[in-house]
Amino acid sequence: MLPGSHLALALALGAGTAGAAATAAVTPTPGPTGPSGPTSPSAPTSPYISPSPTGSPSPTGSPSPTGQAGASARAEIKDVDGNQVGLLRIDTRDDGKVRLRVRVRGLPPGYHGFHIHNKGVCDPRSTDPATGSPFFSAGPHFNLGPGPHPGHSGDLPSLLVGKDGVGRATDVTDRFRVRQLLDGDGSSVIVHARPDNQANIPKRYKLKGGGSGPDAETLKTGDSGGRIACGVIVRR
Repeated sequence: MLPGSHLALALALGAGTAGAAATAAVTPTPGPTGPSGPTSPSAPTSPYISPSPTGSPSPTGSPSPTGQAGASARAEIKDVDGNQVGLLRIDTRDDGKVRLRVRVRGLPPGYHGFHIHNKGVCDPRSTDPATGSPFFSAGPHFNLGPGPHPGHSGDLPSLLVGKDGVGRATDVTDRFRVRQLLDGDGSSVIVHARPDNQANIPKRYKLKGGGSGPDAETLKTGDSGGRIACGVIVRR
């Protein structure tokens, strides 16, 4: 696991000098006086990603459909050189669905395939023997069923990165539970080099060697290309 301060992550991922100064300038101020004396001031929130209002157990304290009330996880996303380029936060909502919030910085502009993969290992030296792509150690897409792409449990909408290299997105899914991402071999999140076409290839498209429609590679990854960043998903 890579536990750490959310504030440190915020500063490292581009909250900026001004954001750091603003955070450093926060000093406790006396709160209202209650029956038992002065109350404690509220802690400042992270300028990077605001905390989830649904990340805690329901008022009744009963387990959510995940089997663990308020289950949550996170991943520090790093490029092939080991530089942290993003942060993913995963929370369980009160209705049992899973919310994923991601922000990246310093990536090429445009759409990027964005998927959960089924092994919690992000080794840039592990390369795909067929394509040479790094992070082969993360394995294929996380999937709880037999269906092809884009029906894999870990298939998510493409991540759009602006001209400034910054991208962010929030997705909600009922395809998996947080505890399933934290199984024996773990899981990871991958940012790909190209957009994900969601295997949306019309049947009229002719394939080399005969046939039509999406080929085997499209049905596997949506033609998202190489893996440019990876983050191991850990409990939060």
